[in-house]
Amino acid sequence: MGNFRRVPVGIVGASGYGGVQLVRLLMEHPEVELVYLGEENSTGKAFTSVYPHLTNMVKLPLEAIDPEVIARRCEVIFLALPNGLACQLTPALIEKGCKVLDLSADYRFKNLATYTSWYGNDRSDHHTANNAVYGLPELYRDRIADAQLVGCPGAYPTASLLALLPLFKQGLIVPETAIIDAKSGASSAGREAKTHLLLAEADNSLSAYSVARHRHTPEIEQICSELAGHEVTVQFTPHLVPMVRGMLATVYATLRDPGLVGDDLTTIYKAFYRNSPWVKICETGIYPQTKWASGSNVCYISIEVDPRTGRVIVMSVIDNLIKGHAGQAIQCLNIMMGWDETLGLPKLGFYP
Repeated sequence: MGNFRRVPVGIVGASGYGGVQLVRLLMEHPEVELVYLGEENSTGKAFTSVYPHLTNMVKLPLEAIDPEVIARRCEVIFLALPNGLACQLTPALIEKGCKVLDLSADYRFKNLATYTSWYGNDRSDHHTANNAVYGLPELYRDRIADAQLVGCPGAYPTASLLALLPLFKQGLIVPETAIIDAKSGASSAGREAKTHLLLAEADNSLSAYSVARHRHTPEIEQICSELAGHEVTVQFTPHLVPMVRGMLATVYATLRDPGLVGDDLTTIYKAFYRNSPWVKICETGIYPQTKWASGSNVCYISIEVDPRTGRVIVMSVIDNLIKGHAGQAIQCLNIMMGWDETLGLPKLGFYP
């Protein structure tokens, strides 16, 4: 049989929605063994005391967050922590040789002044941040393959950027005209109790929030600027939809060539994503629904052109907790380890 060895992995911040998604996916991943779950406020508790539905399936306790212990037991560590905490742990973990996948915003920015201006946390780990790779596989697959530290994108930037990449990469739009109208289920806000997420507040209601100041805006602009070759600003407005999971980003932009039609753009997108197993381009006139992606790591994209306005309209749907969070992190892990990019990830969503 040979000496097959599973790679030992751990999760810090395991009790959140992102953490429990990671637990579910990693438990079923054929190449890894989940050996450590860290959580500062629940140390000593069984993980199943937080998530009883996993009783008899997950035997691990929640342990104190100690870089020495983590590095001794884990080759790979996922950090599913609130913004501003991963940067306190990561330099020590990198120094001890761990591969680190950070699901917060701490390592998504090359320019830490941008991070500080939007997130308010002063940072001293400039060297560590400079070596981080932005974890969007469809754009940075080669960089991720050589990375020790990956800053995994947020769900809104993932859905938005996958819709925008071909347009910016191939210079098809006037960059400054990009407008992103995005909608997400309540699980994007995490598990912490918040009044506006109470059933009585959110149900039967649709609302915009953080208008003109959402923290994911500079993350989207950073990648668009890199692709455009100059500074780009985008208009981004998120909305809370009364459902648990799912995200739809509808992107509008003015085409440089108003003669392009929907079929042209669909052909361009199919060619652009031909080597991206998790992006599915719909036929012209078929518009994706969030339910299609629910529970899967798939992003569904549809492209339409309005000849009357000269604008392209791109619709992108993902499961915010999978492709927008835990699934994408594992996709990055697969690439870092030289495994098949689809390994251990759900291809089919929950439908209906």
